[in-house]
This record gives sequence, structure tokens and C-alpha cells, in this order.
Amino acid sequence: MGLRIFNVKFRFGKSRSLFYGLILVVACLLISFNFSWAATAAAKHYTELALPPLPEIKLPKNERFVLDNGLVVYLMEDHDLPLVNGIALIRTGSRLEPADKIGLAGFTGAVMRTGGTQKHSADQLNEILEQRAATVETGISEASGSASFQSLAEDLETVFDLFAEVLRQPVFAQKQLDLAKTQARGGIARRNDNPDGIARREFQKLIYGNDSPYARTMEYATLDNISREDLLPFYQQYFHPNNMILGIVGDFEPQKMRSLIQAKFGDWEPHPEITPPQLSEVTPANTGGIFFVDQPQLTQSSVLIGHLGGQLDNPDYAALDVLNGVLNGFGGRLLNEVRSRQGLAYSVYAYWSPRFDYPGMFIAGGQTRSDATVQFVQSVQAEIKRLQAQPVTAQELAYAKESTLNSFVFNFEDPAQTLSRLMRYEYYGYPADFLFRYQKAVAATTEADVQRVAQKYLKPEKMVTLVVGNQTAIQPPLTQLAATVTPIDVTILMSQSQAQN
Repeated sequence: MGLRIFNVKFRFGKSRSLFYGLILVVACLLISFNFSWAATAAAKHYTELALPPLPEIKLPKNERFVLDNGLVVYLMEDHDLPLVNGIALIRTGSRLEPADKIGLAGFTGAVMRTGGTQKHSADQLNEILEQRAATVETGISEASGSASFQSLAEDLETVFDLFAEVLRQPVFAQKQLDLAKTQARGGIARRNDNPDGIARREFQKLIYGNDSPYARTMEYATLDNISREDLLPFYQQYFHPNNMILGIVGDFEPQKMRSLIQAKFGDWEPHPEITPPQLSEVTPANTGGIFFVDQPQLTQSSVLIGHLGGQLDNPDYAALDVLNGVLNGFGGRLLNEVRSRQGLAYSVYAYWSPRFDYPGMFIAGGQTRSDATVQFVQSVQAEIKRLQAQPVTAQELAYAKESTLNSFVFNFEDPAQTLSRLMRYEYYGYPADFLFRYQKAVAATTEADVQRVAQKYLKPEKMVTLVVGNQTAIQPPLTQLAATVTPIDVTILMSQSQAQN
């Protein structure tokens, strides 16, 4: 009897649980249905959404001063995290290295840090920094040199002392130079492995010229010409306090930071005859033509189309940037037409890409099937010409301007980024409020402005076209674009020592 009662109770308990479970499921379904119906009824198309205006962006408080030796210093406090970051910009660059020693600047910038200092070997530097989760890095790019550090606030004095050592007392250890050159040889050997890399490298040569400092390529022969005795004079020519801008941002007390900078850099003697580097004149190496690099292993083509461009200080820069927005991205003409409607591209783009102190490029391109190469080129050219012939629509203009202005806030994501921008404007001689002038100019850009700059700056008849692809698979052939197609040989040349071996 007890057993039967237990069974009845057990069954009733299970039935009751099942009953309540069913009620809960039905309730959830009703709630979900009502919520979905309400959400659907209230949903709006994204074009109907009313968004508040972007907040005004202001520069964080910062301080600028100059030491007696000419070192320009920027300080910007940021106490959100117990970190301090710093960077020094040095007026140098690979564009200033001798033509027969291409790579010299890069090696100088790298071995400054990896080669150790007069007080600490490279291993000692690494150990001290690793123990403190800190970094000190150096490098020299095309148009500038840099040295940077990152440290916890509590380790600032130790790390800043090492940072000053690396800047002022590098020894350029031969062992580390040899290692850097070995790595560079490996890079030369592999440089034709990536078709996009081939396209970028050879396109720069077609625009600027083989011997231009903005297009020169390191070869085994120029690599063999570089020795430690070359690094020292290159360093000594440019690394001086009156040829440098230092910026520090983070969790520090300004007066203590001033004292630390004075202690570590104040006694560094300036160069008495330092002068701004004389930059070579930039002229177009080609004003048109179809060029081709045959890579038989490829199943698609990498295409670049363009010509010489301009600088950031051009009064029309804002309108040209809006033009970029009309052409690119989701909703842009190239993606809509060439990729989505015609199905000709894996990727497609076109940019007016200026530089601070020398002409950049207008460059269009993308990747496409081998058998669609000619049609892809024609379609991109057609969109460029259409931009000149027809005004953009009000909707296109609004989209491009909103995209540009909305992305503007990302120029100020953190104080370090803002400080870096201020330093670069001073480095290249731009006003500190350059970016805000640009923002206002973007907001004022009209449909007529976009068509005007398209007509003024884009030169379809003078565009160079480069294709990296499989010659036999490109059908119809590139001769449909022009009667003459110029082949480019990308064979990697051996040095004299390699030839002898």
C-alpha cells in the first residue's frame, strides 16, 4: 500500500512539473510573439533613424616647450592607467640614404636598439625591460626616424634612462647588423612570393621612377655595400636634439617629468649646422601605358591603375577625401557596380592618397579572375570617368560625408594618438589645428566640389595600368586595352659575391 501511495505521489509530482513546464513554454512564446510583433511594428529603416549630431571634439590639455639645446617637447597627462608612453621623431628617413646603400636607414634604426648601448648590452637591455613589462623600440621609415618607450608609471625613471641611452649612446654591434642583413636577404629572396606585393612595388616604380627614393628597392648588391662603418655616420648626421621632437603621454607629474627630461637630454649638445633635408623633386615617371608582370602560377590578376597625386596641404584635400568616400566602401560606386552588379572583383578600391611633404598617388585597383581582367580594368576606368561627367547624387554625397565625419572621431581614440598627430603636424610644418580645418572643409563640401576635383585632379588619359597575372589565362588579352603592353622583369638579381660562389 505504501508503495502504491509512493507511486501515485511520484506520478502526480511528474505531472505537475510537466504541467507547469508547459505553462511556462506557452507564456514565453506569447511574450516573444508580442515582443516580436511590437518590435516589427516599431522598426524603422536605417535611413529613417534620427541620430544626434556628433559631439564636438577638443584636444586634451597639453604642454609644449623647448630645451636650450633645441629639443622640442610635448607633454600630455593621462591618469586613467598607470602607464607612460613616449616617442621621439627624428628628421631623417630612408629617402635620404645613398642610392648604392639602399637599406642603410632601416638597418641604422633597427640596430640602434638591438645592438645595445655603451652601458648595456642588448641582452641586458632586454632583461631589464622584460622584468618591468616595458619596451624601448627604434626604427627609421621612409620620411622619419622614431624611438619609443612604454613603461609602468612606477618604473618610469629606469625605463626612461634606457630610452635616453638607446637614443644617445648606441654601439651598433656588428653581430646584430649581420643578423639584420641575413633577415633582409631572406626578405629579398621571398619578395616575389606575393602577387599583391609585386604589384605595389612595381607600381611605385612606374609612378615615381626606378631611381626615386620613393620607389627604390633593396637588392643583394646594395645590401653587400652596407657595413657598420656606414651606420655610425648616418646616425651621427641626423640624431641630434635640435633635429628631434619628443612627446610623452601618461600617468606622470609634469614638474617631475620636466626634470627627468632635462636630466637625461639637457646636456646633449646640439648640431650647430643642422638644416632641413633637401628633398628631390618628384615628377611622374610614366604618363600612361599598360604594364604586365607574368606569373604563370596565378589564377587571378592583381591590378593597379593610377598616376601621381598630391600633398595633404592641398586646399582641395577635403573634397578629394569625400570623393574617396563616393567611390569606396559599402554603398560606394566601385563596390556596387564592379563587384556587386558586374561580379568582376574580389576586392576593388580607388583612393586619392596624398603625403605630407611630397606628392602621393591616385591609385585604383583590386583582384579579379584572370578571364575578367580586361573587363575589370575597363569598368574601373568607366567609373572614374563617370565621376567626372556626372555630378554625384545628394544621397551619395551625404553618405560619403557622414562616413568621413563619423570616422573623424577615431583620430582621437586616446591621448597618445592625439599627441602623435600634434607632433607629426609640427614635424612636417602643418598647423596644429589642421585636422579641425579639414573637418570643417568636409562638412562644407558640395556635389559640385566633388565633380570639380574629379575633373581637376583625375587624369584617366594619363593613368598607368599594371597587371600581375597569368598571361595565358588572361583572355581576352591585355592588347584589347592598348596596342602595346610592356612586360616587367621581376627577376631577383644576384650580387657579385653570389655570382662568384
